[in-house]
Amino acid sequence: MKSRALMFQGTGSNVGKSVLVAGLARALSRRGLVVRPFKPQNMSNNAAVTADGGEIGRAQALQALACGVAPSVHMNPVLLKPQSECGSQIILQGRLWGQRQARGYQEVKPLLMPSVLESFRHLQAEADIVLVEGAGSASEVNLRQGDIANMGFAEAADLPVILIGDIDRGGVIASLVGTSCVLPENDRDRIRGFIVNRMRGDPSLFGPGRDFIAERTGWKDCGLVPFFPAMRALPPEDTGDLPTGWQGEGSLRVVVPLMPMIANFDDLDALRAEPEITLLFTPPGQVLPPCDLVILPGSKATISDLAFFRAQGWDIDLKAHHRRGGHVLGLCGGYQMLGRRIADPEGVEGKPGACAGLGYLDIETVIAASKTVRENTGLILPALSCVSGYEIHAGETTGAGLARPLIRFAGGRHDGARSGDGRVSGTYLHGLFDHPESRKSFLAQFGKASQGFENRDRIITALDGLADHLEQYLDIEGMLSLA
Repeated sequence: MKSRALMFQGTGSNVGKSVLVAGLARALSRRGLVVRPFKPQNMSNNAAVTADGGEIGRAQALQALACGVAPSVHMNPVLLKPQSECGSQIILQGRLWGQRQARGYQEVKPLLMPSVLESFRHLQAEADIVLVEGAGSASEVNLRQGDIANMGFAEAADLPVILIGDIDRGGVIASLVGTSCVLPENDRDRIRGFIVNRMRGDPSLFGPGRDFIAERTGWKDCGLVPFFPAMRALPPEDTGDLPTGWQGEGSLRVVVPLMPMIANFDDLDALRAEPEITLLFTPPGQVLPPCDLVILPGSKATISDLAFFRAQGWDIDLKAHHRRGGHVLGLCGGYQMLGRRIADPEGVEGKPGACAGLGYLDIETVIAASKTVRENTGLILPALSCVSGYEIHAGETTGAGLARPLIRFAGGRHDGARSGDGRVSGTYLHGLFDHPESRKSFLAQFGKASQGFENRDRIITALDGLADHLEQYLDIEGMLSLA
């Protein structure tokens, strides 16, 4: 017998679909249901690694945690990892499938649908209910042909849909009712209910608005969700979710330059949560301000992001920072940037080519088509504090700088590099700050104390709070009756 399923689509991107699905998954799991999250197609450079070495979107890994299960490649069978404004790497059921420009991807989408449905059926076989998340906007009728992310998938899997609108951005009545107006009849009929998300202020003031939407569309009013501040503890999926301005009140100032193809920026979540830290994501057009530590984050297009870094004048700012005695840490792509040279002879991440690195570490990187995707545990050197995380990178790094590694993995393999004075370091390991011991060791370098929390526990606490919030404001029983 097939399990129940319900799909959540949005009036646009960033209306809160991922967070709502995570909260509902937590709420239903606590009721004793076996729940699985599913997103047919995700576009994100924030990826997670599954136990079998596959890649899925970070949001689906969060939703899996909400369900109390390990992430699976079937939870996000198609992951698009942008490498330029109109081109992406295509990950199919966790493995690299190819690369396409935007128009070329529209042509191959129908080829991916069988694998998407296979993954969905796999989850159905092990769950009481599957919560399906759409991508972008349900009203993108220009992309309807061959669609695998929204109504195309809902039709193929014969699913009812709940439509989510974001009142915080304004125009939510027009967004919801307008979606009903532009959709063809067969797609419109799949929508059975709506949710108004991120209400600030007095919820009763929007009562007439909810009535208007229900009357105009004929959809069930599934609830209005007030803004939930504690959700900031959950890993952000998009750069638009990153906080602006200095975050925190600690005395240790950390600056992260915000580059176009930034990847896996949830690496910094646990660090941001430390009371001793004040962190700033520096947007383009601004100088890197005085600080104790500059972190160069991961990148899906290292050479082009490095060119962008230089175009902002951030390379000059970084030199001044280092000359003043400041520290620098590179994570994955940021680690590659700190070397002497980066080459991409096959055009894996963009046009074939090479460039000089920033020159702080005596290493060179050649980006190749083969990709390293694996989970790892080990020790940070020389403190020998425990660390755990994962690797996702295309590239082989060599050079004399590797003689001073940053990490020794279980099994004896080394990773990363440190400068002779220890003020510049880099690693391929994502999740460097998640383990309390590694974070404690890192902060101790600056004479600061760590709060010592488990990052996973911090996230679960936020998920439980979100589930409580949704239980209060959503008609969960009514939605289950639609599934």
